[in-house]
Amino acid sequence: MKWLNFILSHSIFIAICAVALAFQTHLLLHVNIDRYLYGFIFFATLCSYNFYWILSKAAFTKKNAVTGLLKKEFTGLAVFFIAATGLLYCLLQLKLPVSVIATAVVLTVIYSVPLLPFRALHFTRKAGVLKTVVLAFTWAYVTAFIPLQKAYASLSDADLFIISRRFLFMLMLCIIFDNRDKAVDKIRGLHSLATDLKPAMLKALIYLIFAALFISNFLYADYGITFYQSVALQVSTVALLVIYFLSINNHSYLFYYFGVDGLMLFSALATYIAGI
Repeated sequence: MKWLNFILSHSIFIAICAVALAFQTHLLLHVNIDRYLYGFIFFATLCSYNFYWILSKAAFTKKNAVTGLLKKEFTGLAVFFIAATGLLYCLLQLKLPVSVIATAVVLTVIYSVPLLPFRALHFTRKAGVLKTVVLAFTWAYVTAFIPLQKAYASLSDADLFIISRRFLFMLMLCIIFDNRDKAVDKIRGLHSLATDLKPAMLKALIYLIFAALFISNFLYADYGITFYQSVALQVSTVALLVIYFLSINNHSYLFYYFGVDGLMLFSALATYIAGI
């Protein structure tokens, strides 16, 4: 189990899930994705998540204990620098516009700002709705928009349809994690949708997102999606709701970092099988 714990705790699995979602974009929108772009997405996810977790732990550790924390998180730092090297290598092989890369960096920074050790920025810890929405949008941007390698003005209706669905899918996943972390977030003074909305309102939002995903999937024929692919997407949507209900009483590490995150891989795999 040590190898599984390493893969999950150092965000390797979630980086694989990000690549899987990009591959799903390829399947649904029939775009050719360079292998180095897959590499970019993998290393960018690995880099940003390890950076965030290390920053998160450092932000709530006493100043005189930071050195000890860095020693304790040596493996995480090593993974971060390896991922950064892989990211740079893939970027050198690609011809991505600077604006595309800059946007991804800015989104990552915005999400991490509340953890920075500057009191002047601590007001951002109260931007709960923004935090969750930014993370979901970042996932949609990296796994759905970047693989298209198009200018914003060149996006087709089908492109916007998939990007919108990806955003909603990831927003629901983010809310599930927010709901798990709300007790700790309240102690640390961090806000999210789960801390800012009453339980009844949060549940209503979950149902609204599910309804949007479920109903919009019936428009598959208008956007070049096959019937079998739409079935795969619908199964993934229902699985997402089931996972939400299970998460209410299940807070195990394996459930979240393999089960909940695994829905991304499951959705992509189901789409692939539907196209065989």
